[in-house]
Amino acid sequence: MPIETTASVVAEVPDDAELLAVPYTSDLDPAYAVELHLPVRDLLAHYEAKGEAGEVVEVPVARAGGVGRVLFYGVGDGSPRALRRAGAALSRRAKGRDTLTVVTPEGDAAVFAEAALLAAYSFKIGNVGTKPVRALAFAGAPVDELAAAVGRAQTVAQAVALARDLANTPSSVKDPAWLAERAAETGVPVRVWDEEQLQADGFGGILAVGRGSARPPRLIQLSYTPEEPADRHVVLVGKGITFDSGGLSLKPTDNMKFQKTDMAGGAVVIAVLGALARLKAPVRVTGLIAAAENMPSGTAQRPSDVIKHYGGRTVEVLNTDAEGRLVLADALAYADAVLDPDTVVDIATLTGAISVALGRNVGAVYASDDVLAKELLDAGQAADDRLWRMPLIEDYMPALESSIADLANVEAGSRFGAGSITAALFLREFAGKRPWAHLDVAGVGRSTVDEGTLSKGATGFGVRVLLEWLTRS
Repeated sequence: MPIETTASVVAEVPDDAELLAVPYTSDLDPAYAVELHLPVRDLLAHYEAKGEAGEVVEVPVARAGGVGRVLFYGVGDGSPRALRRAGAALSRRAKGRDTLTVVTPEGDAAVFAEAALLAAYSFKIGNVGTKPVRALAFAGAPVDELAAAVGRAQTVAQAVALARDLANTPSSVKDPAWLAERAAETGVPVRVWDEEQLQADGFGGILAVGRGSARPPRLIQLSYTPEEPADRHVVLVGKGITFDSGGLSLKPTDNMKFQKTDMAGGAVVIAVLGALARLKAPVRVTGLIAAAENMPSGTAQRPSDVIKHYGGRTVEVLNTDAEGRLVLADALAYADAVLDPDTVVDIATLTGAISVALGRNVGAVYASDDVLAKELLDAGQAADDRLWRMPLIEDYMPALESSIADLANVEAGSRFGAGSITAALFLREFAGKRPWAHLDVAGVGRSTVDEGTLSKGATGFGVRVLLEWLTRS
């Protein structure tokens, strides 16, 4: 569901604000004068406030006809990271309230407002728990600049929320056809291949993975063209496995519980394409989502099967639970052969191995081009979707050798054991010679806690970094 909390900008702080938030720093001087029964500095000192980002001190104040509240909130060093923490803490503290009027702190108002909105996100089926704050009213000057910042924050936060919603939706509801319907709601041109068209055009990887399900696969293409002629064309490719049982290489039950989010990469691509026009991105972008449900049945692909991908390359399937790379390979090969982009970036919850390497707070980027890698790393740092560059180690290519096909989809033994790296090397074989990057977001694609800007479940990781990268001039 979209973020229900609304955001607006006001020129002045209303005198009767029932719930008011005022920033302060380590010197304990608030940025807005509030009449209290004690000097504000003394009151904050009494509560042993330090001005750290995320610190909130709640104080009752007299209001006509009742009692209001002032939330003094620390902003730390005022850096974007500190402001994100402060914005998220405020939004969480205001849960269940009607309107929070916020004296906007100095610094990057867009990241502050974005964090406050993201922290208000929730995905619930039924009337469960406390509702988020209904409205955020940001006060500050100059008003025009603040309105532009809050407007961007709303667009980005709603895009992240869409990606979270798509990934959080139970797989009893979502299947490849459902995902295609949601893509059609973004407002950009959409083309969808059904199973017959996939067969006719030779998308053997997508078909093989979807063969075991009663709900057939889809390839979804979205297209964004800016108003002004663009000097570059980017293709984004997302993994859209709407549920991953592992296929005949069946997952254990505990590993299967969260596999409704295995299409998080595809959700990110849909959300990004839907937001580009509102952000006036200066680049032409095509999105591809390779969507399938990976299920065991009498028609499912088997370990030892050989499949032919788009373009003719053959792959021996040694593990049907390494299915994401099989559907992505088709989409990458199609992008290379038909779409002729300047740059290709794929995003996928691809390997459990990357969680071991980087944990749950940093995503991985593999890249064939140093300039592209740096652009994505810088964008991730600015957007708070932090990435770490991982190596494409050529010495590991023998892991993908097959005696009967061009490639194997996983390493036959445990000689190398570098699961995320070998998966990236596999994808590179289908991406062509143009600049290409692969984002493995298996570790960061799902959160186990309600904390900061995150809620339990899908995180929407990748939306912010890609929007930041694509909208930079």
